[in-house]
Amino acid sequence: MGFVKEFKEFAMKGNVVDLAVGVIIGAAFGKIVTALVSDIVMPPISYLTSKGGGDWRATTVGPGIKLGDFAGTVLDFVIVAFAIFLVVKGINSFKKAEEASPTVEPSSTDKLLMEIRDSLKK
Repeated sequence: MGFVKEFKEFAMKGNVVDLAVGVIIGAAFGKIVTALVSDIVMPPISYLTSKGGGDWRATTVGPGIKLGDFAGTVLDFVIVAFAIFLVVKGINSFKKAEEASPTVEPSSTDKLLMEIRDSLKK
């Protein structure tokens, strides 16, 4: 019974739940970026590189080595990684701005009232 309880405590920690949410959102975001790349970015590139038609990813080198597929996958990865970098950078700058918000300094009247309160406590 101790093992199940220990696993439950581990699984319900904030870091594990945050990680699970991040993985799910990352997968969904990856699908969006992949669709953007394959449906919006790649067709003009294919058109320009194959002289008016065809698929540049179908390029093969040697016996079945699909150099075009590999290059396309690398390009997809770079675009997805860059998009995720921009999202994380935005979140980090938001957190820094939130942490750097100035704390409100008590006014002189408030300081005087706190001193009076503290002296009355004594």
